[in-house]
Amino acid sequence: MSNIEIDKLFVANTYARFNVEIQSGKGSYLYSPEGKEYIDMGSGIGVTAFGIADDVWNNAVIEQLGKVQHTSNLYYTQPCAFLAKELCERTGFKKVFFGNSGAEANECAIKVARKYGEINKGKDFYTIITLKNSFHGRTITTLSATGQDKFHESFNPLTSGFVYATANDIDSVKTLVESNNVCAIMLECVQGEGGVIALEQDFIKGVKEICDKEDILLIVDEVQTGNGRTGKLYAYMHYGIQPDIVSTAKGLGGGLPIGCCMMNQKTESVLSFGDHGSTFGGNPVCCAGALSVLKRIDQKLLDEVNVKSEYIFNELSGAKGVESVSGKGLMIGIKTVRPAKEVLSECMENGVLCLSAKDKVRLLPALNIPMDALKKAVSVIKTACEKI
Repeated sequence: MSNIEIDKLFVANTYARFNVEIQSGKGSYLYSPEGKEYIDMGSGIGVTAFGIADDVWNNAVIEQLGKVQHTSNLYYTQPCAFLAKELCERTGFKKVFFGNSGAEANECAIKVARKYGEINKGKDFYTIITLKNSFHGRTITTLSATGQDKFHESFNPLTSGFVYATANDIDSVKTLVESNNVCAIMLECVQGEGGVIALEQDFIKGVKEICDKEDILLIVDEVQTGNGRTGKLYAYMHYGIQPDIVSTAKGLGGGLPIGCCMMNQKTESVLSFGDHGSTFGGNPVCCAGALSVLKRIDQKLLDEVNVKSEYIFNELSGAKGVESVSGKGLMIGIKTVRPAKEVLSECMENGVLCLSAKDKVRLLPALNIPMDALKKAVSVIKTACEKI
């Protein structure tokens, strides 16, 4: 029995997997058991920020494994402390809570916001405004925060206290603030699962102004957009704002599970002993790997991300079979004339692994993908799009 057959027999049927098995890889290249080579344009959905089997990341993880792989949050460890310090110094946030995933980071953000609302505005101030077309996770509460009806089907009753504004419509936000007891507004600067759509500058600045005026917390979900993905360390930095809470995950871990909720001076002391916790949050091995990732996201790398982004936009915008290209940095959505599934399938046959987001082809390559690999992958994608 093949590995694929064993998987289908014993793993829960929750993923529409491609008929591809990955056995190994290096950098931006992946290999099947048969030896077929693929250029990785998905990086594990934005996780392997420096590619597969990255030497620096490997060494950091292996070194920590040889010391202690896990304790508990009853004790201190250096990787956890150093990672928190690096995050705060790079962003200006004051405190960090570590969990295991983006959904957990968002759960923490929601708890902080609701307790802040109760303390500062009253026990009825627990409503959080999110945006239609957003995605914030798959737990019942983060699913409730997600502004897409299709994700809510079959899982009712959802967690109450979430209302949905229209993206890029500031009047929609104002109306919800006026008609609800709001403690926070939560948004993605680039809606990833919603189709790789960057929010408008004026809209985000308008939301921030409302939050400041009404003493409402601004939460920015950087689970997918964070850690260099959009050409800045975090996507909110494109907009000249400072949120009250930022959640992040995916690319921070480089391949190991980690989630992070960062809190500013308004929110750093909201949670107290016993308010929140995580068995594996702040795991020393995960933190060691994350620290090796974060320390290498410098201006030189971010400049390279932006150069590669510009190349992709220039090559695909206006190309035959391409209706539009959206996103920021190396978080890109391609609206194709041909159904996205057909484009993905042809790219896969020709050795390029891409992703989808709604009706678009989605690209999330490693931040350090070599230019020759990127050019080859873009050529394959263009050819697939041309076959209308």
